[in-house]
Amino acid sequence: MARNTSLKIARVRAEGRTSTAIIRGRRVHLVKGGPLGSLQETGDIYPMSQVELLAPIQPGKIVAIGLNYYTHIGDRTIPSKPEPFLKAPNSLIGPSSSIILPPNAGRVDEEGEVVAVISRRAKNLTEDQVDDYVLGYTCGNDVSAREWQAGDLQWWRAKSSDTFTAMGPWITTGLDPEAIDIEVRLNGKEVQKASTSEMIYSVRACIAFITSAMTLEPGDVVYTGTPGATSQLSAGDIVEVELGGIGVLSNPVAAG
Repeated sequence: MARNTSLKIARVRAEGRTSTAIIRGRRVHLVKGGPLGSLQETGDIYPMSQVELLAPIQPGKIVAIGLNYYTHIGDRTIPSKPEPFLKAPNSLIGPSSSIILPPNAGRVDEEGEVVAVISRRAKNLTEDQVDDYVLGYTCGNDVSAREWQAGDLQWWRAKSSDTFTAMGPWITTGLDPEAIDIEVRLNGKEVQKASTSEMIYSVRACIAFITSAMTLEPGDVVYTGTPGATSQLSAGDIVEVELGGIGVLSNPVAAG
């Protein structure tokens, strides 16, 4: 199947098996192979209500960008370059899966973000080459334990505790990465709202910078930073990350 500007590529569990699918309205069309394949339809079609949406891709690497919106900087110094860090793949969850709060973590915040999905091996890209290496974009929540983030030498548990990387509901192709609206809601109340046009370093600039030092492989993902002030999560909450042109990533929050 040829790529077009409106594909929504998902991973789903249907009748006990995991498959890649194309989402059209409220119907799920299974395809052969993985999200980076030819997307040839099998003819199997399900209503959305009869499948479980999973994280839309299983990345080898999860790279995230810190401090990338002016509204999130506060009184800190504006970074002189993009500031990537790594999140462990063990922390990945999909739509509707629970974010688990570790009992000794203290404050844990949501961070709604745009996530880029890499389609082919990328090294030493220029900004104007980036679009040719991105499959599409999806919603992300870079869950962060603030006391661990401030107190530990490294961010390994503050950013990579189990369930601390939510992603989904699917990958949308053909979007302009510099014009994606972001809204985060906590229990239905808006807590973050921005556009990627407000970034300090654009999505393309961040990906190009990462590839100057680190090769990105097909299926790797890049979380591109969060705007504004983030909000503390509590057991029983529902956190939603909505991106214009993509959809809504919704996750409940539970105590560990």
